[in-house]
Amino acid sequence: MTLPRRCEVLVIGGGPGGLTAAIYLRRFRRDVIVADKGNSRLALIPVSHNYPGFPGGVPGHELLDRLHQQLTCYGGAVEDIDITALRKDGAVFVASHAGGEIHTPVVLLATGVADAGLPVENWHDAVAAGAVRLCPVCDGFDILDKKVAVVSQPHNRTGHALFMRTFSCDVTLFEREPRAPLSEQEAHSLREAGVRYISSPLKGVTLTDRMAPVLHTEDGEDYRFDVFYPMLGEKARSTLAADIGAACGECDKLIVDDHQRTTVPGLYAVGDVVIGLNQISVATGQAAIAATAIHNALPWQFRCQS
Repeated sequence: MTLPRRCEVLVIGGGPGGLTAAIYLRRFRRDVIVADKGNSRLALIPVSHNYPGFPGGVPGHELLDRLHQQLTCYGGAVEDIDITALRKDGAVFVASHAGGEIHTPVVLLATGVADAGLPVENWHDAVAAGAVRLCPVCDGFDILDKKVAVVSQPHNRTGHALFMRTFSCDVTLFEREPRAPLSEQEAHSLREAGVRYISSPLKGVTLTDRMAPVLHTEDGEDYRFDVFYPMLGEKARSTLAADIGAACGECDKLIVDDHQRTTVPGLYAVGDVVIGLNQISVATGQAAIAATAIHNALPWQFRCQS
């Protein structure tokens, strides 16, 4: 049998939250393993103009590379490990993966969310080209005066479309749930804001040669836009935590306290996997809070004189 690896802190997820936490913990001289499957949504972002310190914007993959490099400055590294199960044996977490087990008193979960969406041809190319966008909070300013298409969930049918009117006077909301028609109040809000509403259900999305999204409805009509926001919700990648009893809220997001502690002692969580605003800056701030709390909770490691 392969002997289990041991560490003071296991960080699961190598996006901005997980990497920032690992950087802090290594600077605190903690023994950290960072396990990552390579699914960070940050890598999908063509250019972020919403992250502090980069006036010209920064591509998602470049920001990830910078965080990786910064971690290596303090003797840390990201390992290609898929944690498939997590359990607790007394005060120790046992994390299982294809190569064996990792035993640790503290786990920090930074696994993010999975987006719900429509079938869009060449999905990754469309996101890379900015034709399909996932976060109006992040990049609404970047699509000023573009022709914008939005599709939303029934519980928040008009909110995203109204939000986009801040940035464009040409916004169209497409129907996704014909069995749940707009209320009179919703219809009135759209009319007042000048948002066009297409009642025929959205059937699919294709792309032109120039990567312009074309939305197809069930009545056979086609509509061409500059940008498409498929705001159909998300689901937190919180199964590892939920399986050991961590409390979850809406979209399976983890409930944490002011120190990013879940309801399971020793289990922390940061970033999109927890309840809150999905933003890179929020994830990195939460990571700083969690890493400092973890360091203070672990036994002291006094430095010896060299």
